[in-house]
Amino acid sequence: MKNTELTLGPCLFNWSEADWRDFYFKMADESDFDLIYIGEAVCSKRLPFRNNVLPDILERMEAAGKKVIISTLALVTTKPERKVLREQCEQDMWAVEANDLTAMAFLKDRKFVIGPYINIYNEATITSLAKRGAERFVMPPEVPAETIAQLIKAAPEPKYEMQVFGRLPLALSARCYHARLHNLHKDSCRFVCDQDPDGREVKSLTGQPFLAVNGIQTMSYGSQLLLEELPALAAAGVNAFRLSPHTGDMLGVARIFRSVMKDEMDAAEARAKIGELMPSHHFINGYSHGAPGMAQIEDALAL
Repeated sequence: MKNTELTLGPCLFNWSEADWRDFYFKMADESDFDLIYIGEAVCSKRLPFRNNVLPDILERMEAAGKKVIISTLALVTTKPERKVLREQCEQDMWAVEANDLTAMAFLKDRKFVIGPYINIYNEATITSLAKRGAERFVMPPEVPAETIAQLIKAAPEPKYEMQVFGRLPLALSARCYHARLHNLHKDSCRFVCDQDPDGREVKSLTGQPFLAVNGIQTMSYGSQLLLEELPALAAAGVNAFRLSPHTGDMLGVARIFRSVMKDEMDAAEARAKIGELMPSHHFINGYSHGAPGMAQIEDALAL
């Protein structure tokens, strides 16, 4: 796994302006990620708070020699959101991760990343988007590892990235779950999603936690944790492993993944250590094995 990258995806949760800034300052100063994605992918109402501190974060990243990609909104529905998207795509300082196909109209003659919110399920789609400038594909979380391997074999030129840690982004809605939970309208939500900095769990009628909500976003309740699977994924051609930011010791999680990727720590030890660092997380790996996403497949080597 020597040539495989370790990346940090965009923060998907509504952290305070200060917490968001301090988190990325720490990532700039202390992490060794090969690539860091920064931007608001979930809710445009959070953008003003992000934009207040984004220049300082980007300056800190540049000073630290970090490679950065700007992540864009995954659900673009209004003229103001299209305006923001256009500005992000047409700036020439930073590469862009497109999370909505609306971005394609503004990315002509540009190299870019296809994010996990754009449905990529066949090699024809990959080839078509690669011709238009896509040089990296972050695979949707529900695509099994076997299918990803087949896609890479059929279209090997672009780079492929896969989320290996954190709650999985599953769907987006025009309605805000957090606002409705607090008997508020979306337009006057009071940003109540900030009360759940890792998302809010959703239980079934029988009391089983199985999803999480994050503003307008539906996520998995469990956190993806792929460790035993990493060698097989790298051998299949996955070029980068993505960690999704959560509260807790993300630097520690990153160090553990890096140790596994360098063959300095075995997967079992790494899993135990991450469990200690992130005790509130319930780990899953089902999707990568072609099983229900909420499952934990114990025979994880058999991809």
